[in-house]
Amino acid sequence: MQSAPELEPLVDPVRLGAYLGSRLPELGVGDLQVERHVAGHSNETFFVRSGPHESVLRRPPRGAFLPTAHDVAREFRILSALEGTGVRAPKPLLFCGDAEVIGAPFYLMERAPGVVIRDRLPSGLGDLRARRDIGEELVDALVELHAVDWRAAGLEGFGKPSGYLQRQVRRWKGQLALTEPLTRHVPDLHRAGEWLETHLPQSGDSTIVHGDYKLDNVAFEVRGRPRLSAILDWEMSTLGDPLADLGWMLSFWREPSDPAEFVMDEQTVSRQPGFPSREELIDRYAERSGRIVDPNDLAFYLVLAVWKLAILLEGSYARHLAGLTDDPFFAYLEEGVPALARRAVTLTEP
Repeated sequence: MQSAPELEPLVDPVRLGAYLGSRLPELGVGDLQVERHVAGHSNETFFVRSGPHESVLRRPPRGAFLPTAHDVAREFRILSALEGTGVRAPKPLLFCGDAEVIGAPFYLMERAPGVVIRDRLPSGLGDLRARRDIGEELVDALVELHAVDWRAAGLEGFGKPSGYLQRQVRRWKGQLALTEPLTRHVPDLHRAGEWLETHLPQSGDSTIVHGDYKLDNVAFEVRGRPRLSAILDWEMSTLGDPLADLGWMLSFWREPSDPAEFVMDEQTVSRQPGFPSREELIDRYAERSGRIVDPNDLAFYLVLAVWKLAILLEGSYARHLAGLTDDPFFAYLEEGVPALARRAVTLTEP
């Protein structure tokens, strides 16, 4: 049996160093070190170190079947627009659209201080007050983002302000159609998509939408009271309905009584005592933003979030089946995507 060909490195430090040396000489790239960050499963992330300087490189994954879900140019544009607005986002440094440099477009940003909370709490955050602070900070940073005047920030044309929900349903149905021939037919994904088409709520004023806002896409400084220091992973950002961000965040915020249907559910720290409930997060968002969150409409945003995630991960599963990724997490998607699709259908039920 013939072995699979060895994959080329995602970032060649020598070629990257030569490129950066002519554009960001202040980094002193003579001793450039590149370390892959293995926790994420979307765009590839690397820590780039040179002397005392530390930055972060983002590039699309190898063999991305859903290229619009891995658009690093959009990430760089939104970070550039948000600089100086007070939104908690990393400072962008450089964008390279020339795929010849490292094999794909990429951008560089400053490394934000703090830690990302994933499947366990950092030391010092064991008390109940700290856990409540984490949830409240997560909501407050989202409210700050949604308050930005996107026109004043230079984001005209970044997205279409109206018709966002209709486009989301249409777009992700299209993504499913592209992916399904490469994987398998998941009937519940089609059932949830049909329900979404017939239950579209009326959107309010458009804001910047992060598109992937959740606990493990932000960084926290944990000295003393926890403070959210940076919102990360902006590749799905656009203009649209801010409640889509709220629904996405809530869909990942698991409570102790929620069934664990997928490995991602089991690793959610918000199941632990002391974290606010989803209802408390909704109330805080409504109070701080001044927006009405209609419980009858909220089901739509939750279904949309779980359905989109399932389709996005099915694209990752296609890469796994094609042997184009070495991320072991994607093997779980054989059962994980159908589990998410079942959850989406369950959320449509009264």
